[in-house]
Amino acid sequence: MSTRQTLALRPTPPVAAPETAMVMAAGLGKRMRPLTAMRPKPLIEVAGKPLIDHVFDRLQAAGVKRAVVNVHYLADALEAHLIRRREEMEVLISDERPQLMETGGGLVQARDMLGDKPFLCVNSDNLWVDGPVDAIRSLAAEWDDARMDALLLLVPLANANNHPGRGDFHIDAFGKITKRRAPGRMAPFVFTGVQILSPRIIADWPEGPFSTNLFWQRAIEAERAFAQVHEGLWFDVGTPGAIARTEALLADG
Repeated sequence: MSTRQTLALRPTPPVAAPETAMVMAAGLGKRMRPLTAMRPKPLIEVAGKPLIDHVFDRLQAAGVKRAVVNVHYLADALEAHLIRRREEMEVLISDERPQLMETGGGLVQARDMLGDKPFLCVNSDNLWVDGPVDAIRSLAAEWDDARMDALLLLVPLANANNHPGRGDFHIDAFGKITKRRAPGRMAPFVFTGVQILSPRIIADWPEGPFSTNLFWQRAIEAERAFAQVHEGLWFDVGTPGAIARTEALLADG
C-alpha cells in the first residue's frame, strides 16, 4: 500500500467546537403556559430531563468549555439549577432581570463575556438528535471565518417536528442564505436554534430589546450568512402538547 493510500485511510481528527456558547434562556415561555407558571421554560422536562439539560449535554459532548446563559423569567430557579453544571464547564450568567432584551439585545448585553472568537449560540428550549455526526462539530467543520459572519443549523420544513410555522429561510446550492421568508409565504427551511456567530456581527445595535433578525439580515445582505442542513431529528417543543408528541417520537427511535 502506498503512503498516499495509507494517509487516505487515516480517520480525520474531529474539528473542535467553539470554546464558548451563548445559551438563550431568558424568554417568558408564554406558549408553554400553564407549565411555565411556576418554572422557567428551560426547566420544563422532556424525556426525563429539563430542556436546558438536553442542551448542556450536547455542549459537553461537543467539547464546549464555557457557557454564557442569559436569565430573566424566574431567574433564581434557573441559576440554582445551573450550579451543578459548573462542575462540567464554566457557566457565566448574563443577568436580564431588570429588562428582557430579546435575542439580539441578549447578545449585545453578553458580548463582553463571549470573547473575540466565533461562538456557538443555542436556544435553551431546543431539542435535537444528532445524525451521522455531531451537529455542533459539523457546524464547526463548516465554519469559514473569512467569508462567514453567521452559520445557522437549519432543518427542512417537512422534517420540523411539532413546528407550526411556515419556515424561515431560503438557501442556495452552496449553503448561502439568500433570503428570509416573506410575509404570507412559505420557506423550505426552519431555524433549529443552533448557530455559530462571529463577534463581528454584534455591531451598530439599537437601544433596548431587539431580535437577532437585525444581525441576520445584515449578514444576508452582505452575503456572509450561511446554513448547514441538519441530518438528524429536531423538535419544536414550544407548547405543552408538543412534549408528549416529542417523547413518543424519541421512544420510537
